[in-house]
Amino acid sequence: MLPNNEGQRVPDVTFKTRQNDHWVDVNTKDLFAGKNVVVFSLPGAYTPTCSSTHLPRFNALANTFKANGIDDVICISVNDAFVMDEWGKAQECGNITLIPDGNGDFTRGMGMLVDKSDLGFGKRSWRYSMLVRDGVIEKMFIEPEKEGDPFEVSDADTMLKYIAPDAVAPEPVTIFTKPGCPFCARAKAMLDEAGLSYEEITLGRGITTSTLQAVSGAGTAPQVFAGGKKIGGSEDLQAWLKESQPDPQPRQFLS
Repeated sequence: MLPNNEGQRVPDVTFKTRQNDHWVDVNTKDLFAGKNVVVFSLPGAYTPTCSSTHLPRFNALANTFKANGIDDVICISVNDAFVMDEWGKAQECGNITLIPDGNGDFTRGMGMLVDKSDLGFGKRSWRYSMLVRDGVIEKMFIEPEKEGDPFEVSDADTMLKYIAPDAVAPEPVTIFTKPGCPFCARAKAMLDEAGLSYEEITLGRGITTSTLQAVSGAGTAPQVFAGGKKIGGSEDLQAWLKESQPDPQPRQFLS
């Protein structure tokens, strides 16, 4: 049976990471000491559920977590540093920290190292998430031990509901842009400043102005959509952000 480590300290290990093409040792204290951290661990980079749902949703909600007292959101996987770095680039997940547990030391210390040799994976992490305050595990959401790769409780929304039950998750945002468009750059800057993750669709990459006209009813960029509804251009976006993005009231966990 996989252990629930609530109330215990996280394992004391050193991770071998790559930063600016150099090896950099990052230890547990660097990640957790004096901080409130959300961690989610998964079987492997580039795998279907991890790439399509688990990591993207945590990345999308990272700023909401941080507005509610969380200092960092960390993804840990039993993969080497090169794989984790390339996966991070492919996922464009700049709101979270990807940590390679290449030798499985952290995952083994958590009691979450499982054998997936039947898939050719060797030893990997079971899927789980946890809230860690100053190195001590407060809450764990561990996927049920059953065949396959269950994904029922370790998701970002479940963790957010635990940390901040009244928090409202941001609506998914998509922006159509055109290369060299100053209004598009302004719109993206406003979204960045508001801490909103967004999908960018650039005209000229198989997407034409005719496509944009058909989707949005307008042939000019940018065109922004949120939660399936059209917001409009940069001025419309500015008005929408002013109305829908109140100043967050961060919760403080550590004195």
